[in-house]
Formats: sequence, structure tokens, C-alpha cells
Amino acid sequence: MKIKSKSKKVNKAWLADHLNDPYVKLAQKEGYRARAAYKLKEIDETLGLIKPGMRVVDLGSTPGAWSQYVRRRLSPDGAAVGELNGTIVALDILPMEPIEGVAFLQGDFREDAVLARLHDAVGGQPVDVVVSDMAPNLSGIESSDSARISHLVELAVDFARAHLKPDGALVVKLFHGSGYSQLVKLFKETFRVVKPVKPKASRDKSSETFLVGIGLKVVER
Repeated sequence: MKIKSKSKKVNKAWLADHLNDPYVKLAQKEGYRARAAYKLKEIDETLGLIKPGMRVVDLGSTPGAWSQYVRRRLSPDGAAVGELNGTIVALDILPMEPIEGVAFLQGDFREDAVLARLHDAVGGQPVDVVVSDMAPNLSGIESSDSARISHLVELAVDFARAHLKPDGALVVKLFHGSGYSQLVKLFKETFRVVKPVKPKASRDKSSETFLVGIGLKVVER
């Protein structure tokens, strides 16, 4: 009974923090599906990654807040609907409610059939920016969770190597802890410029952070 009581207190405390969160309120006011939109917004405004006319791929897109932000960036007037100058392809294993102008593919991007659909969706052209908010379901077992997180980041890097323009950019979510330094090393081996970013919208208590890689290095074979 004590365990249940403690759990209820934790849930109530989280809910209270969530409802009072300024980014949650701002997301509701501005029509974003999740506060996560402001993490990508700050990263983009700091580094100037997303511009009208670009092709952008959003990995792990559900519920769609990052795609919503990209969609507004590619709109001449910054609008959530209407004219769109660019291409946005969103992918996720989970379903996602439609967003005007965003092509959504449900499936695992590691599968050849999904990659073929993505290739068609971007017109067979390389992409300018890949953003990945992918995260595994965390078990609380650090070694297991770190391995799952690292695997997703490595997959995103492999995807970027295969599909990004030479001067393109990759944004991934990861967590400080075991395996973090190895992922930074992987980024430095892959990209000419590497920037770790902790957006203000990322909660202080969270070990969540983001890595941005810009400009693919030429890999000698």
C-alpha cells in the first residue's frame, strides 16, 4: 500500500509540474502537439538549420510537434497551414495524426521497403536536414537503456550518411550517461561541426540533451 501511495504522489507531482510548465501552456496556445516543439525551435534558431525550400526528414515523429515546427519554418508566412516551400517527410513506428503538407510514413526506417518509400517521398533527392527525437522505452536499467539509446543514435547517423547532402545537418536526442562520450566521438568522426545543445525547454531534472552534426566528412574508402 505504501508503494501505491508513493506512486500516486509522484504522479500527482509530475502532473502538477506538467500543467504549470510554461512550455506546455505555450504549446497549447500556439497549437503545437507537444512542448518538444520548443526544443527544436531553440536549436534551429541558434544554429540556423532549417530554411524554406529544404527537404527535411523527421525520424520518430509522433505525435508530430517537430514536424509542425518544420512545417511552419518552410511556410513563407510561418503558418501552420497553406503554402509550403519545401518537403517534409515524417516517419514513426507509431501512427501520427495528419499535418498539412507533411508526408507521413508509418514503419521502421531500418527496413528496405520503408527506405524505398522515403526515397520516393523526397523525389529521389538527398535531404538537407534530418531531425530525430527517437527514444526507446526506458527500463530503468542503465546499461540496457544506454545500449538502446546508442543504437537509435547510431541508426540515425547511418541514415544521415546515406541520405544527407554534403552540407546537411543531423539533430538527435540522447542522454548524458553511459555511452554518451562514444556517441560524441561518432559524431565527430562523421561531421565537420558538432554542437551539443541543452535547450531551455528540456527540463532541468532530465539528462536529455541533443547533438547536432553539420557537414558530412568525406570518408576515405
